[in-house]
Amino acid sequence: MALIAPFKGTTYNLPFVKDISRLVTPPYDVISEDDRKRYYASHPNNIIRLVLGEKKTGDSDWDNRYTRAADYLNRWEAHGILIRSTRHCVYLTSHTFSPGTGGQPLTRWGLVVLVHIEEEGSGIILPHEKTFSAHKDDRLKLMRACNANFSQIFALYDDPSQNALSLCRKHCDYQPLIQFEFEDGSLHRMWEISNSEIFSFLAHFFRNRSIYIADGHHRYETSRNYRNIMRARYGRRPPNKSYEFTLMYLCGMQDIGLKVLSSHRLLRITRHFEITSFLEKQKENFDIEQLSLEGKNNEHDAVTVSMSLRERGMDGTALAVCTKGSHNCHILRLKPGMEVKLGTDLHPAQKKLDVIVLSRLILQKGLGLTKEDLDDDQLIHYESNMAKALSGVREGRYRLAFLLNPTRIEQVKEVADSRLVMPRKSTYFYPKVLSGMVFNKIDPHETLPTL
Repeated sequence: MALIAPFKGTTYNLPFVKDISRLVTPPYDVISEDDRKRYYASHPNNIIRLVLGEKKTGDSDWDNRYTRAADYLNRWEAHGILIRSTRHCVYLTSHTFSPGTGGQPLTRWGLVVLVHIEEEGSGIILPHEKTFSAHKDDRLKLMRACNANFSQIFALYDDPSQNALSLCRKHCDYQPLIQFEFEDGSLHRMWEISNSEIFSFLAHFFRNRSIYIADGHHRYETSRNYRNIMRARYGRRPPNKSYEFTLMYLCGMQDIGLKVLSSHRLLRITRHFEITSFLEKQKENFDIEQLSLEGKNNEHDAVTVSMSLRERGMDGTALAVCTKGSHNCHILRLKPGMEVKLGTDLHPAQKKLDVIVLSRLILQKGLGLTKEDLDDDQLIHYESNMAKALSGVREGRYRLAFLLNPTRIEQVKEVADSRLVMPRKSTYFYPKVLSGMVFNKIDPHETLPTL
């Protein structure tokens, strides 16, 4: 089903730039303005100049953040800061990180390859979240200016026996091409594989599988839009033209290092809100209990809330609500049979999702928010770190916080297999895949190896 291909990856010229940890960044969509400035200052060749350029007063159609990114790219290649492999390769990566709960470090493995872009609804590349036009317009402008994929789309595949990963790891007993420790203490390694037997195995392996987009829905749809522009200009033949493919990081669903965090909702509500009357109305649909917290240490309280939510959500929906001015929170457990109130327009797989219950029964029916409100980033902020979410409410930056259990991998797969989508920010796959270790230059005249 899925078609993959090796490619001539572009990387930093390590003997030239030396410390790659100062050159890479997280994906553009999780970089704050303060972070963007910090990455700019960290090194003159940091990839931030390509993935999230600086806006300037007086930007025009011929001089803007996208044209400047293309200029940086061309100059860095001309000066030998960036080099492109002379061989078609696939890239094996390992990412060792702390799970953040005091446990032992985990390692997540991934394959960086090109994947054929499919039509919407094909059932081959399966999304699970909604996308928004503004983000796609921004990424398309960058792709058209630079003709490159700078950031991988994070995607999953089903491989209970981990055959694909095991084969690739057997051929990586040599020194990695890249090895460094990032600013968060995580260890990153990447191997370059140019073995034709592995190419053939992977091609056959993925032909029998669907690929599930975990993170990067906007980038995937942007790649399809870019492909359509290239087709109009250069044609659809042969079918292995470079612009018919996009860059992906593929991780097995069964990988021990694959973690999904929650996307907690923090709300700024300007109108009158009173927690007692709110909870009284929710008793029709939820069993409610107060959870007493110390209120002195957000990290400690976050562990307490997380454990309570995990226990109470084992056989259904459980979420917590915290309010400005209170150190405690309330746990809301959906009563049996209340799923029918979610609406007749939902698939059974969607009714199992905590984010759907929160959206339909609490945010819309309970608080009176509209669907437009739910897409308003000025009203709702998303935070994957529960301690930071608690801090945001306790320090008065937000009026309310709704804390959630993580969406499970099997729920993501069930929704995607049913050709459905979840609300935005239903999942937060952690840790993010860094931008800058390897990227893909798109030459419209180039064809990829047929596997």
